[in-house]
Amino acid sequence: MQRESDLQASNRWGVTACSGDLTPETIRAGPIENLTPWGSSLMFKSDSLMPHAVCWAADPKLIWTMAVTNMVTFLSYLAIALTLAYLVRRTGKNLVYDWIYFLGGFALFILACGSTHLLEVLTTWSPIFWVDAWTNIVTSILSACVAFMLIRRISKLAFGINDYADRLASTENEKSQIEESLVAAQKLEEWSRLSATVSHEIKNPLQAIQNLQFLIGVQEGVTPQIAELARRAGEEAQRVLTIADSTLSFIRQTAEPETIDLRAAVESVEFLLAPLIRQKSISIQVESRGDCTVEGFAGEIRQVLLNIIRNACEAVSGDANRVTVELEGDASGVHVAVIDRGAGIEASILPLVFEFGVTTKGALGNGMGLWTVKRIVNKHCGIIDVQSAPGSGTRVDLWWPRDYTATCLRQKASA
Repeated sequence: MQRESDLQASNRWGVTACSGDLTPETIRAGPIENLTPWGSSLMFKSDSLMPHAVCWAADPKLIWTMAVTNMVTFLSYLAIALTLAYLVRRTGKNLVYDWIYFLGGFALFILACGSTHLLEVLTTWSPIFWVDAWTNIVTSILSACVAFMLIRRISKLAFGINDYADRLASTENEKSQIEESLVAAQKLEEWSRLSATVSHEIKNPLQAIQNLQFLIGVQEGVTPQIAELARRAGEEAQRVLTIADSTLSFIRQTAEPETIDLRAAVESVEFLLAPLIRQKSISIQVESRGDCTVEGFAGEIRQVLLNIIRNACEAVSGDANRVTVELEGDASGVHVAVIDRGAGIEASILPLVFEFGVTTKGALGNGMGLWTVKRIVNKHCGIIDVQSAPGSGTRVDLWWPRDYTATCLRQKASA
């Protein structure tokens, strides 16, 4: 009789019995407890289920499967939506509002999809179909909005993904290049220390040789030929001493800024580049006006001038083998211009000349020269600008502040 009442309950909802064990014959055969041990629970009886779920009464185990899987799906969707909301909150300052709206809408869409799975469980026993209907309406609206927003952004997403892939692919090359540059810098530092040691140690013997040559030249009874040879030997010894002093001046670095004459620094650079100048028969013209002394770190300023003037000497060739260095001092600082008539720089490379690893010298360059120059100029609160065109040569303009400390303090205060 109980089974017949169950069947009548299903007919009362306007639903016929499903195939399987739940048939008039099985109902007449005995109570539902004889069909499955799960059937003793009232929540699995057909009269406790909504019409569309009466079929579940045939196998209550499937009701648990449906309920658990839908709840897990709902909780997963909820976790994804909360994660997206947390991501927007943590990275919102780095995202444009357009992308914040997109991620927020996508999170609501995910949450709405999860809610449909939750209602799948609830409407098995509770007739809240109007809630289910509105949830589906909201989900469809959010789906359309997210689809529209995604279509609008597909080109940007594709570009971003491809750009990221390209950057990722070049990471190893950049890493290798940086490692090679660091090794080269370390070798240069070790060489500089060794050069400083050698330059310092040879000064005393050379000065002694100079003194001996002088004594030989002034001795009574020395023939004019021997005196001339002694004089020439003394001059060569002085030349080596000058090279040693120039090397030490480039390597030496002080902890505090000092006063340096840029005209003298340019002449020192010209002396160091003498082999290259003679090899290419370069004519270097130095013009200075006004006070050319500035405050700064002498070794670094000489390094900047050496890099720029050497680049100019390497760029010129043939009849256009002249390099001009102009210095002009005023009340605020010293302007330095290095001008050559070399091959020039391509327009596509010119904006990148101060980037690390960018070089116009091919395999002969390491891309660290102008990058280092830019860092040193910025450290001294100076200005550097490069103007060039293919076939027209290159002009590098430098401006060094007269008072390093005061200028840097003003720039930091106004930043």
